[in-house]
Amino acid sequence: MFIGELSRQSGVSTRGLRYYEEQGLLHPLRRASGYREFEASDVDTVRRIRVLLAAGLSTDLIREVLPCMADEGTILAPTCEEMAQDLKRERERMGRSIEELKAAHAMLGSIIHAGEPLAAQGEC
Repeated sequence: MFIGELSRQSGVSTRGLRYYEEQGLLHPLRRASGYREFEASDVDTVRRIRVLLAAGLSTDLIREVLPCMADEGTILAPTCEEMAQDLKRERERMGRSIEELKAAHAMLGSIIHAGEPLAAQGEC
């Protein structure tokens, strides 16, 4: 199938599909004319890519883990222990980032609330 058909079936724009190809996530065949030709299985690959992107993974990490992902109903599951460990490390990194954002959020809230009496007095 050509890129337009993959776009229709996957719900991803042709621009997005080209980006996935640039990132090494999709590997279409190239005709002599230069047209990309995708396999029917690429629809599932695009779905997996979208799930992994929605989970917050970078395209670099997705490129590494995608070959070791299997469908388990409506979710994905790692099939290689090494990839499962990479995903656990990424989740831990995300957790640390979340905690840092929560702390920054609380600090900003404190700053805002500290300024409220000044704003009420017309000093701002």
